[in-house]
Amino acid sequence: MAFSLPALPYALDALEPHIDATTMGIHHGKHHQAYVTNLNAALEKAPDIGTKAIEAILADLPSVPEAIRTAVRNNGGGHWNHSLFWEIMGPSAGGEPSGELGTLITSSFGSYSAFRDQLKAAGVGRFGSGWAWLMHEGGKLSIMSSPNQDNPIMDGKRPADILLGVDVWEHAYYLKYQNKRPDYLDAWFNTINWGMVSQRFGAAKQ
Repeated sequence: MAFSLPALPYALDALEPHIDATTMGIHHGKHHQAYVTNLNAALEKAPDIGTKAIEAILADLPSVPEAIRTAVRNNGGGHWNHSLFWEIMGPSAGGEPSGELGTLITSSFGSYSAFRDQLKAAGVGRFGSGWAWLMHEGGKLSIMSSPNQDNPIMDGKRPADILLGVDVWEHAYYLKYQNKRPDYLDAWFNTINWGMVSQRFGAAKQ
């Protein structure tokens, strides 16, 4: 059963001025589509593995045949990571989260501002390409980062505990922000759909 590119839950220009429509179109329609296409091509060589959910595949990469393992890791990770990325952003978003999630962010990091600073530092500090993540672990929140298209699932974390991720590959921001990754991250905080992140937090607690 082949994987497919999920539709964006908003228009390409919906995140303007923070993320431009041209970048969104290339990022979703070209980069993410390429991950899906290459993942499906790799899994044609292991059809039994291709019947599993992507989360199950990424959680057990050693079971993937060595000949296609790197392709599955890179492209499967790219597919899962971007599917989450589109979901946790939205128009007319940003601001500070409220309710239980907002309270836990304050207790885990000291303040919302401190959370922003730590997540931004994880994104800026990731050498080369990668991701920064907000994680739920043991009733607390923490920040992680990973290289390339890796994600915490590959390190044994539950998918539900990954509350949000921010893409710091240059293809996510270079057309608008050039080499200014910190500026991109500052703008990106204005796109976080805290309602969706709160839904993920609710699932993570179960």
